[in-house]
Amino acid sequence: MANEKILVVDDDVNICELLRLYLTKEGYQVTIANDGEEGLDKFNQVKPDMVLLDVMMPKMDGLEVCRRIRKLGNTPVMMLTAKGETFDKVLGLELGADDYMVKPFDAKEVVARIKAVLRRCTASTQTETKEGVIEFDNLRLDMNSYELRVKGKVVEAPPKELELLNCLASHPNRVYTRDQLLDEVWGFEYYGDSRTIDVHVKRLREKLSGASDKWELKTVWGVGYKFEVRQ
Repeated sequence: MANEKILVVDDDVNICELLRLYLTKEGYQVTIANDGEEGLDKFNQVKPDMVLLDVMMPKMDGLEVCRRIRKLGNTPVMMLTAKGETFDKVLGLELGADDYMVKPFDAKEVVARIKAVLRRCTASTQTETKEGVIEFDNLRLDMNSYELRVKGKVVEAPPKELELLNCLASHPNRVYTRDQLLDEVWGFEYYGDSRTIDVHVKRLREKLSGASDKWELKTVWGVGYKFEVRQ
């Protein structure tokens, strides 16, 4: 049985109770909040292992809550959005959401997706602790502390950019398609939007620009990207 703590932030009381019922049955400790501000307060109090976050809410919307949670760390976030609402999934992904579901949803599927996200996060933490550091000429990426150094200086970058760089640089010269990168870094097997990869690569390139002529974050036209290391 699971014993992770899950925070559900949604202004729909019925959805909250439904999720509480299913998640408690699975052994999760569930905390409920009904607006964005209360959600942030409870996030700081409870320090949950994962957050389920409605997009449209009073006082503070889910995207802003997600943005603030991301500033505090890497707690997995799943966005919940009603069908027909304007929800830009690329924006949600760029703000650091790990997954999202469209309402109405099947509670069993939500439970399955939560387990998948938590499993992936646990696995990536274990991998990072074992391997942790990638070093190339003028580049050092430490995924234990999520620190990127270019030419010896610390460069600020959001977690997803570092995870994307880690994925590519861990396998030099291997070509990844955008869908593979979405799956590896975001875990979006069916809901991915490849534009978010292009945006993240562009931002990474700006931060790595001129660092070295021995490696390059390269576009493979018509396919995807690779971290090319020159011999």
